[in-house]
This record gives sequence, structure tokens and C-alpha cells, in this order.
Amino acid sequence: MTIKPLADNVVIKATEAEETTKSGIVLTSAGKEKPQIAEVVAVGPGGLVDGKEVVMTIKPGDRVVAAKYSGTEIKIDGEEYTVLRLADVLAIVE
Repeated sequence: MTIKPLADNVVIKATEAEETTKSGIVLTSAGKEKPQIAEVVAVGPGGLVDGKEVVMTIKPGDRVVAAKYSGTEIKIDGEEYTVLRLADVLAIVE
């Protein structure tokens, strides 16, 4: 199954969070924060959204920083994705 976002929506897949801290402390799943860096899987066409023209500035394959706790989490074919608006993407990681 594929997912095709509409308007200014973006589908991202979170990258794996580190299991240990820099000092070597192993984190349990409860101690981990939601990862903010993700890979863009699909991008909507943009267009007229809420009366304003939206031009999509990211593309599939980009690594981005997303706002914490933003978007809607979905599960497709056993994989977890997040659908969010372009405004919730804060930066592109190069």
C-alpha cells in the first residue's frame, strides 16, 4: 500500500533514536524522546491552502527536523509514519 499526501501535507518516517547517551548510559524505551529528525517519504502537491499559495520546498528523501509532537501518526504495512503539514517541518538536515 502507498500513501499520497494531499495539499501541503508531508509524510515522514522517524529515524532510529540512539540507544545510549554520549556518556554511555543505556536508555530504556520509556526514557527516550520522540526523534525529531526524520526522512521524507512523500510530499503533497502544495497549491492553494487556506487562501494562500503553498510551494513545497522539500522532496522525498530529504532528512528534516520536525516540530515535537506534531502531526498524525499512522501505521501502514507494519511501518510507522507521521503525516504533518509543511509548516511543522522546521529545517532540512544536510
